Amino acid sequence: MSMIDPTARIADGAVIGAGTEIGPYCIIGPNVVIGADCKLIAHVTVSGHTTIGAGCVISPFAALGGAPQDLSYRGEPTRLEIGEACTIREGVTMNIGTVKGGGLTRVGDRGFFMNNSHVGHDCIVGNNVIFATSATLGGHCEIGDFVYIGGLSAVHQFTRVGPQVMIGGVCGVRGDIIPFGLANGQYAVLEGLNIIGMKRRQFTKQRLATVRGFYQKLFHGPGIFAERLASVQPLASEDPAIAEILAFIDGGKHRALCLPANTN
Repeated sequence: MSMIDPTARIADGAVIGAGTEIGPYCIIGPNVVIGADCKLIAHVTVSGHTTIGAGCVISPFAALGGAPQDLSYRGEPTRLEIGEACTIREGVTMNIGTVKGGGLTRVGDRGFFMNNSHVGHDCIVGNNVIFATSATLGGHCEIGDFVYIGGLSAVHQFTRVGPQVMIGGVCGVRGDIIPFGLANGQYAVLEGLNIIGMKRRQFTKQRLATVRGFYQKLFHGPGIFAERLASVQPLASEDPAIAEILAFIDGGKHRALCLPANTN
């Protein structure tokens, strides 16, 4: 049985899962599905064609499923899907997709979105991410699993951020960041590998040494970047992380790669 405060407004057609609590002054639209055992504390707005997975906790003044901030939007029934066990703090915004972007904004499981962070239209966000205060995604971004985005950092539209990346605070991210990368700076540059994150994912000392050696050859070896990239292709067989990084680089479409400072 769900528990709904009498001041909340639940539109006809909304589906509220068993055990979910809807607190004071929440507004739930007619095309919303909220899973079991969620808690909307107070003053939460969920609109659009939005689905929220089980076990999410959503704090006051979060606004989920609002129209995309895109001039081409004409009211189409595009969607927002949020996974299970997410923590969505005060003032977080997540927008539905656009037709031209595929019509779907998707957020994975177990994400922690701190206050005033933003997920733009048509973004695909992985599992176990952490968005610090006011971390912001432009439209069409792709964010991998276990990514950490520091406070007040902004990711340019169409940018890809690979799994297990750490982005520092107050960064403008304009280029794709390789898996396991560590990026920092006012205009983000690649500063190395996210070694702490890799250790948390149970990388052994040998694996860390192998991937570090590959990183040095790719980004700090002789010649220009295109030559170095060609020369390290045979290293893909040495470790799955190397293969993942090379596949990520090969899959770039819209944005240049985020590189270390002073890299040719």
